[in-house]
Amino acid sequence: MSGAAGTPATGAARATMKDVAALAGVGLKTVSRVVNGEPGVSEETARKVHAAIEHLRFRRNDGARLLRQGSRTRCVGLVLEDLADPFYSQLSRAVEEVARAHGSLLLTGSSAEDPVRERALALDFCARRVDGLIIVPTAADHSYLDDELAAGTAVVCADRPAPGLAVDTVLADNRGGAATGVDHLLRQGHRRIGFLGDAPDIYTATERLAGYRRAMTAAGCAVDERWVAMATPDPLALGRALDRMLAAPAPVTALLCGNGRTTVAVLRELAARPARPALVGFDDFELADLLPLPVTVVAQDPAAMGRLAAELLFRRMAGGGAEPQRFEIATRLIARGSGELPPTD
Repeated sequence: MSGAAGTPATGAARATMKDVAALAGVGLKTVSRVVNGEPGVSEETARKVHAAIEHLRFRRNDGARLLRQGSRTRCVGLVLEDLADPFYSQLSRAVEEVARAHGSLLLTGSSAEDPVRERALALDFCARRVDGLIIVPTAADHSYLDDELAAGTAVVCADRPAPGLAVDTVLADNRGGAATGVDHLLRQGHRRIGFLGDAPDIYTATERLAGYRRAMTAAGCAVDERWVAMATPDPLALGRALDRMLAAPAPVTALLCGNGRTTVAVLRELAARPARPALVGFDDFELADLLPLPVTVVAQDPAAMGRLAAELLFRRMAGGGAEPQRFEIATRLIARGSGELPPTD
């Protein structure tokens, strides 16, 4: 129902083209022509229709119109681990800029590292007929996307690969970046270097651990397994891991942290401890350069990752590309002070 003077009542359904036609005193086809910018309508009639549209606050349902026409919806979906994570917020912003440049809207959701939630989000976006999908994979099985791929939905993976899914993938050089961090600590004279990584079922965590082991082995440094901790960043777990690493008969003199959240948590823990090992973090983070002892990091480029993933997606949506490709974005070491501390013994 409508309120006074033909204005939709609060809580009422949105005005339709039929409502506009009734208020303007014209036919439905005439309203459709005006709304879609088609010729064949006089200026006076068009003014009446526009006045009715403004009065009723009518908005065209582009999604329904495009689906009826069999056109693209000009929407793409992005499923991240956590939009609040600075790494993923930068990646998301880059994807959004590419999408806007292609006249598309970006729909974004966080999986919270939950495979069930990832699947629900991805399929929800597909149900809304997104033209393409970028996923930071969490699930081990992505067969739920087989039908969507067969139906022509373009899919690209970012940050992590999706096992069994033959799609374009954009990753960071996780192994090489971790090895670079270890090599830097080795050059400062460290030989007992600890590694604090994320949960072992996360692709990036296992790759960075592999890079750490590779660099230690190449330097002829045996790794004491008490120097390695793989778990979701949790203050209690990190505290216990640091106790084990720093209180051993041969304590570590340096640390490589596997991601930004772990680095921040470790810095908080070390602030209350007398021992201050050298530290390199994987991932840059805000204010890392402004701390009393600025933090040396292996920096990724999430914006470059997001841009490339989005460009690959739109290329696939346009029918370009042959076999799926895999790209690695280089990392770079930024020396600021914490990674340049010498061994204490």
